[in-house]
Amino acid sequence: MCGGIHVRVRAEQVRAKTTRRFLLETAARLFDERGYAGTSISDISARSGRTSGAIYFHYASKENLALAIVEEHFATWPALIDRYRATGHPALERLVALSFEVARAFRDDVIIRAGSRLWSERRAIDAALPRPFVGWLETVAELLTEARAEGDLAPGVRPQVAAYGLVCAFFGLHTVSDALEGRRQIEEELHDLWGLLLPALQKDPDPAALLTRVCGRSGGTCCGEPANGARAMSS
Repeated sequence: MCGGIHVRVRAEQVRAKTTRRFLLETAARLFDERGYAGTSISDISARSGRTSGAIYFHYASKENLALAIVEEHFATWPALIDRYRATGHPALERLVALSFEVARAFRDDVIIRAGSRLWSERRAIDAALPRPFVGWLETVAELLTEARAEGDLAPGVRPQVAAYGLVCAFFGLHTVSDALEGRRQIEEELHDLWGLLLPALQKDPDPAALLTRVCGRSGGTCCGEPANGARAMSS
């Protein structure tokens, strides 16, 4: 008897978790497409096929849904960062490889995209959202400090100062890429950006070789022709 009850409770918990995830992803797609103000619980109900009451059962409000998406967006990064910290490759190569992984997440993961858009629209959301960029500034500064210890960082490069510039450049690239072509060429554009930045960071500048090593380890997915914009500017 007790065993059967536990099985049913467990099954109900699994169903509830699955439903919450389904609703979260459905809401994320709508928030990504239409923004926070342009999305209603009725829209999420129509897209998901669940009643508004069912949505409110799992998420008490639209604000609660938005907060859950932003929190999951932020929760994605620590494990990803730890994975790149654990490799035995030089720190500068780990930094570049991590940037491509993050770029792919922004392009391909609807929760990441929606979380980014929702944070940019934070003034319309009646909820306290996590503070952005702080973790990235710390991570980039730590990797640059490691690169200095390994003898790969150019003299005069200050890790904290350089980290701020790199984070600004990276997320600025994402903003422009998203606005112009929905991040479809983000890997090529990021490849071009590192081609500009690495000569100032490396003690013995050879950005092409570093990028080739990084792209080779990722199956070559971040290598290729320069983005259209870069070709146009150089022609």
